[in-house]
Amino acid sequence: MDSQEKRNIKALTHQELSEILKSWGVAGYRFDQIYQWIYQKDIADFSEITNISKDLRNRLQENFYLERWQPTLVQASEDGTRKFLFRLSDRESLESVLIPNGERQTLCVSSQVGCAMGCTFCLTGTLGLTRNLAHWEIVEQIQAVSRAVAPEASLTNVVFMGMGEPLHNFNHVVEALRFILHERGLNFSKNKVTVSTCGLVPQMLKFGELMDVKLAVSLTGARDEVRDKLIPVNQRYPLKDLMEACRNYPMKRRNRITFEYTLLKGINDSLQDAQDLLKLLHGSKVKVNLIPFNPYPGAPYQRSDDATMLAFQKYLLDRKVQTNIRHSRGRDILGACGQLKAAMESRPRAS
Repeated sequence: MDSQEKRNIKALTHQELSEILKSWGVAGYRFDQIYQWIYQKDIADFSEITNISKDLRNRLQENFYLERWQPTLVQASEDGTRKFLFRLSDRESLESVLIPNGERQTLCVSSQVGCAMGCTFCLTGTLGLTRNLAHWEIVEQIQAVSRAVAPEASLTNVVFMGMGEPLHNFNHVVEALRFILHERGLNFSKNKVTVSTCGLVPQMLKFGELMDVKLAVSLTGARDEVRDKLIPVNQRYPLKDLMEACRNYPMKRRNRITFEYTLLKGINDSLQDAQDLLKLLHGSKVKVNLIPFNPYPGAPYQRSDDATMLAFQKYLLDRKVQTNIRHSRGRDILGACGQLKAAMESRPRAS
């Protein structure tokens, strides 16, 4: 077979690869072996697989290739955060951010090139959507960063909080999670994986039925008139519908939804806003992450004062709502929450 006709084996779903091997007459347990070599051992060539026959290795080599990314650019923050820029085969690009915190190494992955949600406090959201990422492009971010930082560190957590709205790329994100969680895949614990959404209500409920990972909801406004301006999808799925979906979201007894609330000076950071948030969350099993706004060039908002953020947090804590102020990481390299852009300003937007 001509090399140009070879397929990227990582682009196949579980079922597709299984069916191909089955059509070759390969025993089912060989699928697990091959799978483990590709994802856990991160081989660069099929010849490295030592527990299958030479004929099967050759057949894999003849039909497939192994896509392996290298970052185009790595930026290091003064706080230890690293931002990885990856250039894709269609000349688009994306960013992933590695956030170290003691023994925890959290990778923030992207699910789309750009984003269609248009959240006005997020740089990625102002750029529009170019395209969805395929499941393997999501997984390869994890593998590529893992090999870039090895052997001094290993990833412990994955959060879908990079470029894009994960539930807007529903099928590919679900398929990527199957590879991330599979015991012979990347083998991450479901408790170490978090998917964030701005509130796509139908997709949320469907996602909860299919995947048992942590869910974070970007709230950022406790009244519809505020949230409509900050997160336009609220006009389709207002807070009443969103909160009902959160209360009905299927999850384990001890788990709780995390609500992310980006504090914007003079917009949503008053004690009245805190009171509205408390009322909104009443009766729900939640925790709140307050996120200081991370400015970017041309941003229409300002960061709330430290005293204002602490007062907002104290109001919720005093009323028994678990509330944290998230320490912004990577701000000096535009690697913090809401700052990812992947040099896409000149790219056309998807309609």
